[in-house]
Amino acid sequence: MFSLVNKVAIVTGASSGIGRAAARLFAEQGAAVVIGARRKPELDALASDIGQSGGQAVALAGNVNDEAYARALVEMACDSFGGLDIAFNNAGTTGSMGPIPDMTQAAWRETLNTNLTSAFFAAKHQIPAMLDRGGGSLIFTASFVGVTAGMPGMAAYAAAKAGLVGLTKALAAEYGPGGLRVNALLPGGTDTPMATASTEEEWAFIRGLHALKRVARPDEIARSALFLASEASSFTTGTALLADGGVSINRT
Repeated sequence: MFSLVNKVAIVTGASSGIGRAAARLFAEQGAAVVIGARRKPELDALASDIGQSGGQAVALAGNVNDEAYARALVEMACDSFGGLDIAFNNAGTTGSMGPIPDMTQAAWRETLNTNLTSAFFAAKHQIPAMLDRGGGSLIFTASFVGVTAGMPGMAAYAAAKAGLVGLTKALAAEYGPGGLRVNALLPGGTDTPMATASTEEEWAFIRGLHALKRVARPDEIARSALFLASEASSFTTGTALLADGGVSINRT
């Protein structure tokens, strides 16, 4: 049910963390993967590892803020593997943190561009390719921040991630008749290079916010992405799927 055999998937933010874990998992489940991120050496190493493990992967480095890059990823999927069935648009950034009165317009725009406008670029080019295949699964990485919780100093990030949930719902309603499912995945705290904690005291505080009293491993979030990508979620669309360890409901 979780098989991705004969499917083609794009995974962005694949050079580390959740994206890297998802690319590996999708390939293990049979998908041919197009992996994207800014860091070419890390992408090339991942593609090589997937190939040596018997999977299929091609890599293209670039910046998700560039519409031409979104187009190029889709073209690579079609040219290399014949089409596109799944897109896990996972690349993002916490961006500048701090009070809004102290934030520059440039910092605000950079955070929204990387987290939200990049999703517009991705959807613009991925949707037609998926519809050509009779539908597919379009996934965005959002966050509990801005959706189920407000976090001081994270206004730009919260606005962008909440915007992704709105985008998800609109696209799901618009393209459902064409067989396209669109969902947002909302991780909780995850042990990735993007994590903002640096000291054990900070990590202890973050772990304590979660009902499970720990943060996720990247592979745990990747498994939730696999659910949304696969036929296991065939009647799931327009959702904001929490994979957050209970941070949204915890009060202890």
